[in-house]
Amino acid sequence: MNYFRTALLLAGLTALFMGVGFLIGGKGGAMIALVIAAATNLFTWWNSGRMVLSMYGAHEVDQSSAPDLYNLVAELASRAQLPMPRVFLMDEAQPNAFATGRNPENAAVAVTVGLMQQLSREELAGVIAHELAHIKNHDTLTMTVTATIAGAISMIAQFGMFFGGHRNNNGPGIIASIVMMIAAPFAAMLVQMAISRTREYAADNLGARICGNPMWLASALGRIENAAHQVPNMEAERNPATAHMFIINPLTGQGMDNLFATHPSTENRIAALQQLAAEFGGQGMPTGRRSSPPPGPWGSSGGARRGPWG
Repeated sequence: MNYFRTALLLAGLTALFMGVGFLIGGKGGAMIALVIAAATNLFTWWNSGRMVLSMYGAHEVDQSSAPDLYNLVAELASRAQLPMPRVFLMDEAQPNAFATGRNPENAAVAVTVGLMQQLSREELAGVIAHELAHIKNHDTLTMTVTATIAGAISMIAQFGMFFGGHRNNNGPGIIASIVMMIAAPFAAMLVQMAISRTREYAADNLGARICGNPMWLASALGRIENAAHQVPNMEAERNPATAHMFIINPLTGQGMDNLFATHPSTENRIAALQQLAAEFGGQGMPTGRRSSPPPGPWGSSGGARRGPWG
């Protein structure tokens, strides 16, 4: 189903390219746009994850450069029975994280410096487990391609407005271009909303099972939600089409940002995790895995010390 949705999104991008081509050059322009769209779709399919990581200035880390983070991801990936994803760090003060990649074999997990500084080891384990759940559920391709397409919609609309307006000063060309320019932000919102909000609940549930304790993730969600409204993520504000990729909406809610609120209520997500914990008497998940985080410098589950970056 995820791959089917992705195909639909790519088809929508193709149609948009062809529409702009028609406004600029009639039927010939539409055919040229079709060829360009085919190449763009192929490029997006293989490189969208890399593009989003580059957009946020994420740099890859390994066991030698960030052993604590890398080892935590490795341990949780092993619990989830996933291949080891690539690990990236974003120089961003807002605590947040996302996963990307076209499949589990080519996946990446990216976390911000703020996340490392402000969360306990248990909370960090919950966040990473949530992102690994997206990878295991094959959400990441759909999430990443959606972000690329939504961003392209606005750029293509501006392109059509500029060239359409100069092609014909009166008539359907300029009128259609103006309509496209006005409708573009709403089209981007609809593309984002094509990804069901239920994927966040599913990733929360599976993430809780991966890390072994729903309350670690619940605590992390509350902490990140509070910080997201206080610490702006300027790159996300400039590219709201990528907001749905993060574990918590990174937008501050100012201006038009609320149009891109693709996440469920954090309160509802926390309530669902609390209910999940209550079902198992607060004793962790019945998967045979221990209910304490992998060993590391943050300390055991009884402590709440911040990580070594804090």
